[in-house]
Amino acid sequence: MSRVAGSAADRVPVERTAAAPRVGRSWFALFTVAWLVIWTVQLTPLQLLLPLQLDTADSRAGWIAGVVSSGIVLGIGGLAGVIAGPVAGALSDRGSGSRHRRRPWALGGVWLTAICLVLTGLSAGPWLIGASWIGVSVGIAVASAAFTAMIADQLPVAQRGAASAAVGSSQALGIVLGVGAVVTLGVGVLAGYLMLAGTMAILGSAAALLLPDPVPARGSGGARTAAPEAVGIRIDRLASLRDRDFRWMLIGRLVVNVGNALGTSLFLFFLLYGIGQPHAVAEDNLLLLIVVYTVFVVIASIAVGTVSDRWGKRRSLTVAAALVQAGSGIVIVASPTFGATMVAAALMGVGYGAFSTTGLAFATDLLPSERDHARDLGIVNVTAALGQLLGPVIGAALVALVGGFWLVFLAAAVLSVVGAGLTAVARERGAVAVAVAP
Repeated sequence: MSRVAGSAADRVPVERTAAAPRVGRSWFALFTVAWLVIWTVQLTPLQLLLPLQLDTADSRAGWIAGVVSSGIVLGIGGLAGVIAGPVAGALSDRGSGSRHRRRPWALGGVWLTAICLVLTGLSAGPWLIGASWIGVSVGIAVASAAFTAMIADQLPVAQRGAASAAVGSSQALGIVLGVGAVVTLGVGVLAGYLMLAGTMAILGSAAALLLPDPVPARGSGGARTAAPEAVGIRIDRLASLRDRDFRWMLIGRLVVNVGNALGTSLFLFFLLYGIGQPHAVAEDNLLLLIVVYTVFVVIASIAVGTVSDRWGKRRSLTVAAALVQAGSGIVIVASPTFGATMVAAALMGVGYGAFSTTGLAFATDLLPSERDHARDLGIVNVTAALGQLLGPVIGAALVALVGGFWLVFLAAAVLSVVGAGLTAVARERGAVAVAVAP
């Protein structure tokens, strides 16, 4: 019988996941819902609500001031997430052996996010909006660390690509659902935030409560009673960052995500001030671009995730995906028109969809210590989140520097290529190929 939500599943001790039983469709359905909600409430404000709140087209400072304010708000939120994710992951790893480790952190992150989304919608001005967005970023980082740890806790190696595909495809679908709902329903900024907060509170809580959260067996890495300190073994808190391959994978993942964020996070401002479209047209076309991006992200995520589980060469697929992403920036630099932007969105979707799927699976294969799954995967999550939130900061600076957007998309292409090269430096574990071999 496959592991699904329920009390029986919660009583199953955590075993070494390399030989763990395969999970069923119910597990994947709940896991996908969790990530769909996380991505929806994070990316809808990033792409639409925050730019609308911070737009300064009618102010004396001009539209560039709004771009800069947006970048600063997102950057500060990203820094908070960088700190919160690994800390929450490490604390959940050290949870008591008689209690669930992931569920309390998932629920806490879900509700912190929901509350701070309401506060963000009620805020005015960059300072108050930025303070509220910090809470959203921390909540998302905490919940993400808990949900991501379930991959390493509960899945065999052969199913990690499929789980990573669920994360990647949910990212694309989430932004379509969020932006699509706000644009097609014609709701205002506050109503949009309230809608996102309610969705997070209801569906996020349901996923956290229904997904299995096995109690660690006594003597396993997660139980305090079996802590290595008790038997005189020194724990190196920075061991994962000293692991050569894990470190290079993290750096490459960060750089590629910065490239992706540069290519996507300023789309609304680009349509408004780079191409010169009216607000109503720009919002409709933003949704169209997101739909195109999403379709190709989902297709690439599912297809490449399946291939990576069968083939096992995740590093090669991850590097190739980053190079495809680089092509999207080159297209816009060569032809800054809406038609070319549509083509670039498709290329970006293929590249990032494949990268997010195989990159996360590659990261789980490189985890240095089973004891620290959540902490280390929290760091993996943070590199992606930090890249997505540093991108707007860097992009805003580049726009202010040249008074336009061409340098933003050129930098997106260059960073994607650099990230591919850094990822290639990380070596695949020899055991992975054996684990996924038919």
